[in-house]
Amino acid sequence: MKNKKIAWRRVFDIDREPFIDLTLAGVSLKAQEMVGKMSISGVQPKFSVRIVDKKNEPRLEVTGEGGQYILKPQVQAFVNLPENEELCMTMAEDLGIHVPAHCLVHLKDKSLAYVVKRFDRKGLHKIHQEDFAQILGKRDKYDGSIEEIGRKLKAVSEVPGLDVQLFFERVVFNFLIGNGDAHMKNYSVIYNEEGLVRLAPLYDLVCSRIVIPEESEESALTIHGKKSRIKRKDMDSLAEYLGIPEKVRFAKFAGQKNIFRSRIAKSLLPKSLAKNFDKLFIERFQRLELT
Repeated sequence: MKNKKIAWRRVFDIDREPFIDLTLAGVSLKAQEMVGKMSISGVQPKFSVRIVDKKNEPRLEVTGEGGQYILKPQVQAFVNLPENEELCMTMAEDLGIHVPAHCLVHLKDKSLAYVVKRFDRKGLHKIHQEDFAQILGKRDKYDGSIEEIGRKLKAVSEVPGLDVQLFFERVVFNFLIGNGDAHMKNYSVIYNEEGLVRLAPLYDLVCSRIVIPEESEESALTIHGKKSRIKRKDMDSLAEYLGIPEKVRFAKFAGQKNIFRSRIAKSLLPKSLAKNFDKLFIERFQRLELT
């Protein structure tokens, strides 16, 4: 309960779980009602929500405007996605990767849903954000390479050396957790109040391989010209291209294997999925020759 309260406080600034008047059965109907009112794209059903009556009876309401959070319920076709994303985002935090505040909540029917705080909002003010599909003029979010993103990030970031290093670590992390769907829209920059450009927090983290075992590609975008059978030499080639010194490339991952494995074992994923995730993670960790 203590950990839950910490999560609720961090995400909603309250000490109890907000009520959500939504059930899985009502998700499709609510999505149809909101068509044309929400701009959040993606395959998984997502709702823009805001918190109301925080002091008395806090609840989350689906809204077309003024949304403070994104809510993602369970998906029949892809089991345990909320638990999957919550785990992967927490693992990213363990590594020191900047991610938005997030937690799991219960819908009215007690099914779990994932909630993440929007980092492109400050009160009612919208903070300008651009993903790399927009920046690079890509119509197809799966068209292109990680190198393209890195090169452009170097050109636009206010702190290019640091942001490129952080970007590289995120690419490695996505590979380690089996996220084969990290496309152009999953990497962004954000403009601060002075109009300065920085790499945005990381988001939409899932182990897609345990959700789609037949997934043929390990990376949505090419790395060293490859989307599959990625090895240490491919990541080293990427790092060299981005100008990242050898001694710092994988420093953040040193000694993290058991921490990650413990996190997977204690997650809310069903044991079979957790076992598959752990097996995949060990294999990827070894393939990158990490310790």
